[in-house]
Amino acid sequence: MRQLLIESCVLALAGGAAGLVVAHWTLQGIVMLLPTAEDMALTFALDWPAMLFGAVLTIGAGVLFGLAPALKATRPDILSTLKDQSGQPSGARSSARLRSVLCTAQIALAMALLVSAGLFVRSLVNVSNVALGLDPDHVVTFAVAPGLNGYAPDGTRAFIERLESDLGAMPGVTSASASLIRVLANQSNGGNLVVEGFTTDLDADTNVRMHGVGEAFFSAVGMPLLAGRLFSPADTTGAPRVAIVNEAFARKFNLGPNPIGRRLSRRGAVALDTEIVGLVRDAKYSDVKGEVPAVLYEPYRQNPALFASYFYVRTALPPETVLAAVPGAVRAIDPRVPVRDLVTMPQQVRENIFLDRMVSVLSLAFASLATVMAALGLYGVLTYTIAQRTREIGLRMALGADAATVRGMVLGQMARMTAAGAVVGLLAAFGLGAAARSLLYGLDGFDPLVVGSSVVLLAIIAMAAALAPAMRAARIDPMRALRSD
Repeated sequence: MRQLLIESCVLALAGGAAGLVVAHWTLQGIVMLLPTAEDMALTFALDWPAMLFGAVLTIGAGVLFGLAPALKATRPDILSTLKDQSGQPSGARSSARLRSVLCTAQIALAMALLVSAGLFVRSLVNVSNVALGLDPDHVVTFAVAPGLNGYAPDGTRAFIERLESDLGAMPGVTSASASLIRVLANQSNGGNLVVEGFTTDLDADTNVRMHGVGEAFFSAVGMPLLAGRLFSPADTTGAPRVAIVNEAFARKFNLGPNPIGRRLSRRGAVALDTEIVGLVRDAKYSDVKGEVPAVLYEPYRQNPALFASYFYVRTALPPETVLAAVPGAVRAIDPRVPVRDLVTMPQQVRENIFLDRMVSVLSLAFASLATVMAALGLYGVLTYTIAQRTREIGLRMALGADAATVRGMVLGQMARMTAAGAVVGLLAAFGLGAAARSLLYGLDGFDPLVVGSSVVLLAIIAMAAALAPAMRAARIDPMRALRSD
């Protein structure tokens, strides 16, 4: 019993050591998927408490799953063993059934994870193909907060205006603009409005998103102007208040195809003090997967309480040149003001859907691991079964069974376990898909293409795992098998 437990624990420790390598790769992959952050609260590394916890589980698994075979080996049924002419130990049939059940459970788990991973991958593809309504390519974005360095609102406005001018003068830069909201970063600002011509009652939804921007913002992010004009440097404090709206805004307030000239105000204001001067195309606001909201764009210069700003810079050159030049442009104005969140806009878009990417990658990794384990389990069960049935197979071949018949017998056992596991796994996958419906985009928890692909992939892997044992069984020499003890 001691010998068998030691063997079981050695195997468990070997698996645990391999698991440490997989854990290290997994953690590195998670770090690559996380959004850029300067103050990450979590440390993604293997530390001693985690490794100790894993070691306890590993040794515990070795003892737990090695204990039953070890105890059984200490209490053999000697009479049944001596009477058994097949060369197999007593209880071989029950042990074979148990191995088949465990292997089938592995296949079921692999099937469920393959389908779930396929759903998340399809969802990620759908998210990646969402029409943003803007052009993020060759755009660099970053943030500055002069207010943190003691700048008053007027000083902050002057800082932002000079930085806009300096960025626009850089070689290769086609447009640069300030923005008081970070686009596609789950930031939002809004309020209720009173709009000319729109009946406002207690049940009316008049809430819109609000966004303070510079005159070059729409060209910087690639949002075309459909009607009217853009903002100008003259749209500052003291000048008549103006706004630009998107198509969703015009639809929400029934303004028709040309809302230019309509007036509005924040709810509670005495008069309609803001004129709509432009209409732009709908574009995603704070979330890639969210619906396009009604957005009211206002000149940031008419904001009396400026404190910080984001910037969007479009360049005809590789974005890396602007990424390298931005810190110097900010230092030229005031070296005390740090640059934050300096990334390209495509990276910002990817960070907005980082949860979808992380779930897809991790589910695919776990599904791949489970499938490999199922293939190894199937290979091991079939190989061990053939070794136990060597004399039987030799007798069958001596009585006339050919190699094709023997291969079919082994592949048939594989097919039965794979089919049973696939059915159970599909049922579990449907349940998982329904539970994860809120995480899927453009899917309802079931996709025939994913299910079909997963079944075909698992069948191919199972066939590959069973092929070598089947070929080995077909090459058994009947005379040598019958003479074996």
